[in-house]
Amino acid sequence: MNANDHPDQQGQLPPGASPEAVARTLARHPRPLGGDTARNVGPALVSLTGMVLNNNSAPQQSIIGRKPDWLRARVPGGAGYERLKGIISEHRLHTVCQEASCPNMGECWSRGTATIMILGDTCTRSCGFCNVKTGRPDAVDVDEPRRVAESLALMKLKHVVITSVNRDELPDGGAAIWAETIRAVHRACPGMSVECLVGDFLGDERAIQMVCDARPEILSHNMETVNRMHPAVRPQAKYQRSLAVLAQFKASGLVTKTGVMVGIGERDEEVLTLMDDIRAASNADILTIGQYLQPTRNHLPIDRWVHPDQFAMFKREALVRGFSVCESGPLVRSSYHAEEQADQLSRVV
Repeated sequence: MNANDHPDQQGQLPPGASPEAVARTLARHPRPLGGDTARNVGPALVSLTGMVLNNNSAPQQSIIGRKPDWLRARVPGGAGYERLKGIISEHRLHTVCQEASCPNMGECWSRGTATIMILGDTCTRSCGFCNVKTGRPDAVDVDEPRRVAESLALMKLKHVVITSVNRDELPDGGAAIWAETIRAVHRACPGMSVECLVGDFLGDERAIQMVCDARPEILSHNMETVNRMHPAVRPQAKYQRSLAVLAQFKASGLVTKTGVMVGIGERDEEVLTLMDDIRAASNADILTIGQYLQPTRNHLPIDRWVHPDQFAMFKREALVRGFSVCESGPLVRSSYHAEEQADQLSRVV
């Protein structure tokens, strides 16, 4: 059928339409049905195909620039790495180290440190920086708290970090599983301190309090970026809502932690303002600052490589503003050297 043929002329009627109804419509509007916007416009003058991001074929985006010399991570390997990998695989656990393609996985796993990820490996959100897959998660595994606790008992760690995907489709955002996991780990590993990195639970104060009442030794929620960048970096989160989450942690008497990325489009003065906002809202104890690394070409591009001297400046400014501990450096992540942060905090407070 060419652009000037009508569907009724070919015996093809719109669903539910009678020949009489189509005839009346054509009498009033003698043009092709179906919105054929390409008829009689002539050949295309310019093509925008190369400017469209096409996830069904090769990504069409600028090439990721070469990393500077100060961004070098260890290649995974060694006895400690293989031992931890075996435990994680045997107990069918997810780690944010693997899901988020963390550059420190080789170093951390070799030291026997990993960040366990509960509530599955599929997130209901689509943050512009994160490499965890997005989609419809599987059903909640109610046996997960037991399996996590048993596997951590085998690891014999002093400190563990537990995080999760966002589960916005659940009435409590997964808070009940969070609370039971914390309690199970405390029972199975009485000598281990537990650090939890949680989402915002859509601001549900009852869900947040459920996690607070389980009393992890450190409770963390990442701000990730400055206020101006939130629509691009965290489109389903809210800057003020995240500040309120941190405030509730602190009001519950918990050691409170947050983390941010730099190099994703923010300005230095905005990072300092973010520090002020965090302290004003919550008096948070621990702050981590690290370089944003673009996971794939389909994620937000790197805006700049932040020099180590700049990270040193951020750390000085954080300590001046009252943070008890600040980890600031190119390879710093929320859970990077988390056990050392916990030790350092215990000496400060």
